[in-house]
Amino acid sequence: MCKLALLLLILSPLAAFGEVIVEVPAQQCVWHAGDDLRWAAPNLDESSWRPYAQLNLQPGDAHAWVRCHGDLSFLRGVVHPAIQVTLVAAYQVFINGKPMGASGDLRSGQFRVNTIRSFPLPKPLPLAATIVLEVTRREPRALAGLKLYAGEESALRDRRAGVVLVQSFDHLGPILCFGATGVIGFVLLGLFFYDPSRRDLLLLSIACIGAAANNLDSACNAALVNYSAMASLAIGNAARLMVGTARTWFFFALARRRVPVLFWILIGVGIHDHILWEIESLLPAQQALWLDVFRNHLTRPVGNMAQLVACAAPFVAFWPYSRIAPRMRWLAGLCMVWGTVLALFYIVLVSQYLPGVPNLYPAWDSKSAMAQAITTLCVVAGLLGLLFREQRRIAEERAEMAGELRAASEIQRMLAPAVIDSAPGLHIDVAFRPMREVGGDFYLCSILPDNRQRLVVGDVSGKGTAAAMAAALLIGGAEERDSDSPGKLLAHLNRVLRRTGVGGFATCLCADFSGGVVTLANAGHLSPYRGGREVSVQPGLPLGIVAFTEDYEERSFTMDPGDTLTFLSDGVVEARNSQGELFGFERTCAISTQSADEIAATAQRFGQEDDITVLTLTFAPAEVLQA
Repeated sequence: MCKLALLLLILSPLAAFGEVIVEVPAQQCVWHAGDDLRWAAPNLDESSWRPYAQLNLQPGDAHAWVRCHGDLSFLRGVVHPAIQVTLVAAYQVFINGKPMGASGDLRSGQFRVNTIRSFPLPKPLPLAATIVLEVTRREPRALAGLKLYAGEESALRDRRAGVVLVQSFDHLGPILCFGATGVIGFVLLGLFFYDPSRRDLLLLSIACIGAAANNLDSACNAALVNYSAMASLAIGNAARLMVGTARTWFFFALARRRVPVLFWILIGVGIHDHILWEIESLLPAQQALWLDVFRNHLTRPVGNMAQLVACAAPFVAFWPYSRIAPRMRWLAGLCMVWGTVLALFYIVLVSQYLPGVPNLYPAWDSKSAMAQAITTLCVVAGLLGLLFREQRRIAEERAEMAGELRAASEIQRMLAPAVIDSAPGLHIDVAFRPMREVGGDFYLCSILPDNRQRLVVGDVSGKGTAAAMAAALLIGGAEERDSDSPGKLLAHLNRVLRRTGVGGFATCLCADFSGGVVTLANAGHLSPYRGGREVSVQPGLPLGIVAFTEDYEERSFTMDPGDTLTFLSDGVVEARNSQGELFGFERTCAISTQSADEIAATAQRFGQEDDITVLTLTFAPAEVLQA
């Protein structure tokens, strides 16, 4: 009723001014497949031609002619007489053997979306006219939609406007819904650029923008916008490819799950018809017709069925439902509502292909499309609100994490001080390469009251902030213990780690230097290297494993002027390359005479997997000591 009212509204002024439009009935038309320019002649023998009502072109018949006979005497008093052709194909119009105009390319069959065109009639008008159309079609049903009207040019123009208005009115609801959906898609895209780690935002934005682009193309077709049908096909197919892929992928990305192989297959099967459709637009007209037949009978039904099955994606993505986190329940519920309405839409599409099943498509196509548009807008708007709330929660968590990282960086400065205290006659170099923002490696270089140099190197089990906190605890425990020997200090640190109950353990090595004499004690740490050789030190148990009070065993030796001791964490030895090969002790021993920075850089290039700490202590030559 709405369509009829709109059409009457447009055509009512025409009747008032006596501007008459007459349709040339199909009963006055005949057709013939082939391509022969002589068929435009007005006095052609049409005995071998078939009535238009029996139109039955074969799939390979890309070229055909239609001849219609009409009485145009009623246009004798019209100032600007014209005929109007409605045809989804490329064609040329002849009146009594004379060409009046054309639409599209007759060689390729390419045409424009503006499928209702008017052509002026010659003067003086004959009483009877033979209207001939030479047609190159790319779609099997193109000629079946042929309509011819004759009348005043302005009246035909108004009739076309009425058709545009009616067709656009049919698309008004989806246009508004999908237009708003497209706006939401750009908002979601902005949120993704703010947080590129949220792939679900990107996928949903692609699905929304693709749906809007597809609907906009359909609206332009309904409004008979004058652009290439090939461009329309490319836009529509690209949009449907975007939607079909991104929407299914989004459900699994939102649930933080990988897309199962079955759904990738369904996505591929669902979009392959659009790919073939795109290929069809590039083929010559005859091949395009054969491919269209193949698509209509096989790939399109199979593709729609695959998309119907893919509508189960949200139900699979969030299964089992009992494990859905409370904050995700509304998101999961909206996705399932969306999947349900999409399934109903595809059931209507698929019903036209299944034998023995009622064809719901003619009666329910527009209704299901409208339901899909409204549901998509409501669901996407709801998802935007929930995802925005989730994004705000993540932003707050990241702000808290940033505060924790600032605190951790303060801890890191304590674990790896930039300024090294060294006693006269000693030179200490340090290279520290944490695996993360903060690490579990630590070192302490201090000068004791009796001018001894103390060096403590350690590695707490684990990584990150927890390991750094335990390392900071051990550094604090080593303060104000100047009178302890290395063995006593390690025993004290063991008690500190056990009493606090922070969990885990730590390897640690303590060395005191006094007048060239070195005293070492080791709690499970790597032994130092001297002159390319490993120094033999009894490795005690790491700190925090057992609660014993005995001091760790110590070893003393004398360094010669110019000697260097190299202290390492296990991040050097345990570096691993892409083939899984460890850097190992042999390579470590071979580079132990290099500087701290060179050793750390070599291990890092090999493949860092843990915090790397390297300290080198050099005993000054005799002439330096005497200076």
